[in-house]
Amino acid sequence: QVQLVESGGGLVQSGVSLRLSCAASGSAFIIMTMGWYRQVPGKERETVAFITHRGYTHYADSVRDRFSISMDNAKNTVYLQMNWLKPEDTAVYICNAETRTSLTVEGRAYDAWGQGTQVTVSS
Repeated sequence: QVQLVESGGGLVQSGVSLRLSCAASGSAFIIMTMGWYRQVPGKERETVAFITHRGYTHYADSVRDRFSISMDNAKNTVYLQMNWLKPEDTAVYICNAETRTSLTVEGRAYDAWGQGTQVTVSS
């Protein structure tokens, strides 16, 4: 099993930066993809950004050029640097990790989700 612990959320004003962290822990595992999603009550969950173990990154159009995702493989931690925050960025940010026990054909895949961290941006 893999557990994800998120941190870095908070209440900030427009234009302020925040850095979210998501640390993965558990038994032996290999991270294939880690990413961030955000949820607003009454709206569908939105993919914010993700990064694969090969370095491929993806960003939602609404955050591209403002947010940056990175991963520290040694720490099994993914970061989301959020700059120039806007009120519309307000949401619960949820970390996701797609992992495998091995890169071999014998490896098994596991998907983990964090509890979420609240980001509130006031105007």
